[in-house]
Amino acid sequence: MRFVDLSMPLDDVVPVDPPFLKPRIEFKDHTAGLADLRAMYGILPEQLLDGQGLAAETVTITTHAGTHVDAPWHYHPTMNGGERAWTIDEVPLDWFFRPGVRLDLRHLPSGHLVTPADIDAALARIDYRLRPLDIVLMHTVAAAAYGRDDYIDTGVGFGRAATLHLTDQGIRVVGTDAWGWDLPVSSGRRRFEETGDPSTVWEGHKAGADVGYCQIEKLQNLGSLPDHGFTVACFPAKVRGASAGWTRAVAILGDEPEGRGGRDES
Repeated sequence: MRFVDLSMPLDDVVPVDPPFLKPRIEFKDHTAGLADLRAMYGILPEQLLDGQGLAAETVTITTHAGTHVDAPWHYHPTMNGGERAWTIDEVPLDWFFRPGVRLDLRHLPSGHLVTPADIDAALARIDYRLRPLDIVLMHTVAAAAYGRDDYIDTGVGFGRAATLHLTDQGIRVVGTDAWGWDLPVSSGRRRFEETGDPSTVWEGHKAGADVGYCQIEKLQNLGSLPDHGFTVACFPAKVRGASAGWTRAVAILGDEPEGRGGRDES
């Protein structure tokens, strides 16, 4: 088997979030860690290997920092027509280890609102029919913007129609290499100001009130994947009652889990 890392580093250097969401990481090296060991054990530096303690970091982040999985609770307090929306610790784990499908949408310009027809055309190009619980990963123009200041303003968006087009086919986990599943905020704000229609704001997210689903945001290395024939593992961190959880998403190339979807030859 071969593994492809689909996750970006969690850091406070590369600009992948608005300033108010940027993580803060305090690094403590082996020398600074001496005080911690002395407090816990009463041990002196000269009694430790090379006089060195333990390195550690203190991280201040939101659950939406770095590559993460959004839970239905993030989108709305209810899902599936009125039941309480699941938090990230309540979503079924078997959603997060499933056959993956990569849709190459890089031909669509930044700010484009993806339609169901766009999705169907991408599937037709790779001759693939979706099966329930496939994990669908969207490769977009945002991938090339990683590391640039305009990353958060680059990408295509998946609105209500596109999102429900996927969930109606049994898809429960989707992913994108952009900052978010919906249009970039700058594009979304411009659309709202032009139309005055409040239903356009986070309409892809809000589709989760109709059908509970999860989305992975800020993926990487989707260009290293085939169109299908791989498995995605993207288990989210178990944060009690949270709207999201960080994930080390990976693609596994090789044998798919037995009986778990894949290409439909019928």
